[in-house]
Amino acid sequence: MSTKDRRLRERAEREQHFLDKAQSLIQRDGLLSLQMSRIAEECDYATGTLYQHFASKEDLLVTLATRNCLSRVGLFERAARWHGPSRERMLAIALADLMVIRAQPEHFRLAQFVWTDVIWGAASAQTRQRSLEASKPLGALIDGIVEDAIAAGDLRADIGLSPQAVTIGPWTLSLGIHTLTHTEGLLEAHALGDPYRLLMKHLHFLLNGYGWQPLFDPADDDALDALNARLCREIFASACPSAATSSTNATIPATASPRTEASRHD
Repeated sequence: MSTKDRRLRERAEREQHFLDKAQSLIQRDGLLSLQMSRIAEECDYATGTLYQHFASKEDLLVTLATRNCLSRVGLFERAARWHGPSRERMLAIALADLMVIRAQPEHFRLAQFVWTDVIWGAASAQTRQRSLEASKPLGALIDGIVEDAIAAGDLRADIGLSPQAVTIGPWTLSLGIHTLTHTEGLLEAHALGDPYRLLMKHLHFLLNGYGWQPLFDPADDDALDALNARLCREIFASACPSAATSSTNATIPATASPRTEASRHD
């Protein structure tokens, strides 16, 4: 290995070390308590060294949120490449997303904070572009399910929406439910029951509206639970939480969402 290659590898390893420590500090002390000087101190580096990797705390947070987002690629690939009906593969994407958030709710809380203008707008253009480029494989997997559905005749080619526009619907539904669930006390006040069960019902209503075959009756609770259990068993047998293998009834605890106050610089 050349000296240049060795230095590049060491730099990449050091950057991952900084991100790991930032994640650990967020889990321990909370997102709004994170300080660049503390990250550097915990890693036994000078603060200036940390700033050689990340020009600002906003850049670090965007990079960390992007890395967390990419941790779900494996589950999404299993859902998208499963040899099953296209509609069930799209539903499996929602289940995969739910599994990740149940296992790592702090990742979603960080994403909530990062995609606000307070953080995203303050990050460098280069960091934002790297984040968008890194997330493209996830989008391509999901768009590919729509393209397969059209090719198989499960979805009309003249629906009037591009594959990317079709997938915006399931995405925004899932994101909205996750956001409401993480806002402490909000959904409880409306006595809606399990929000993730409600999410799966709404997804079926949406896919029915697209005319995505085969149509499904969201009011049939037994059929809904059976379908969710089968998808978890057949696609995510080794990764699905035990509660999710029987139904979606086990809701993750509601937690307070991060306040969108101005980020503090060291």
